[in-house]
Amino acid sequence: MWHGKRVAVIFPTYNEKDSIRRAVLAYYATGLVDEVIVVNNNAAPGTSEEVAGTGAREIFETKQGYGNALLCGIDNTDAELVIFSEPDGTFSGHDVIKLLAYSDDVPVVFGTRTTREFIWQGANMGKFLRWGNWAVAKMTEVLYGTTILTDMGCTQRLLSREALRVIRPHLTIGGSHFGPQVLLEVIQHGIPFVEIPMNYCARVGESSVTGSIWKAWKLGWRMIFLVLSYRCGLVARERTHWREATVTPPRARQEEDQPGTESLAALAREVRERTDSKSGTLLQR
Repeated sequence: MWHGKRVAVIFPTYNEKDSIRRAVLAYYATGLVDEVIVVNNNAAPGTSEEVAGTGAREIFETKQGYGNALLCGIDNTDAELVIFSEPDGTFSGHDVIKLLAYSDDVPVVFGTRTTREFIWQGANMGKFLRWGNWAVAKMTEVLYGTTILTDMGCTQRLLSREALRVIRPHLTIGGSHFGPQVLLEVIQHGIPFVEIPMNYCARVGESSVTGSIWKAWKLGWRMIFLVLSYRCGLVARERTHWREATVTPPRARQEEDQPGTESLAALAREVRERTDSKSGTLLQR
C-alpha cells in the first residue's frame, strides 16, 4: 500500500523457474506491495511449484509473448498503482520505493538501465545493448520533444490505474516490443512521465531475447520502426489527450486533500470561539 493506494507487481514468466520465488519474496519484503501477479506464459516446468506458497497469484496466458503476458496481468488487477518488472533477478525490489515516490507527482514512471553507477557487475548491459537502447531513446526524445529518455527497453516501470485506463485500448503488440509501444502511447496521449535509474543486476539463466546478439539486433530495429511508424502517423487512432480525460493529476489530488485558505480560516475561527466559550464558562464559575 502506498498512501492509501493498492500496489500490484506483474511478473511475466517464461524461463525464470530458478529465480521467480526469490523475486516474489523480495518484492513482498518491501512491505509496500499488496499483490504480486505471476503470469505463466507457457513457462518452464516447475515454475508453478516455485510460485506456490509465496503469496503470489498465478494466472495463465497461453498466447505466447511478453506483451500478451503483461496485458493479461493488466486485465486481472484493479490496483491503483501497477508495476511491471521481471522475475529473472535483474531488477531489485529495493527500487519499488523509488517508483512509488515519483508516482506522487506523475502518473507514469519509467526506469532506465543505462546509468553506469546502477549497472551491477555481471549484468547483461554491454556497449551494444546500452548504447543501442540509449540511441533509440534519444531518437524518440528528439522526434517527440519529450522529457529526458535514456533507455527504450527497460521493463521496470510504474503506471497508475488512470493512465492504464487511457492507453489500454491502444495496446496491441503481443511481442517483445510491447514496452516501447507503452512508452509511445503514453507520449501520444500526453500523459506526464519521468524516467529514473534502476539497479540492473546479473540475470539468473539466459534471456530468450537479449541473450542473443542477433535477436537483440532484430528487436532494436523493431523498436526503431515502431517509433518512426508512430511519428509518421502510420499508427493513427483517435486518442483522448490526458488533459481532456476525466482524470486528476496526482499533485492536484494532494492539493485537494489539503485544506484551503478559507477552510483554515474557518477552522481558526471555530477554535477561537470554542476557546472564548470555555474561558467565559470558567469566569462565570
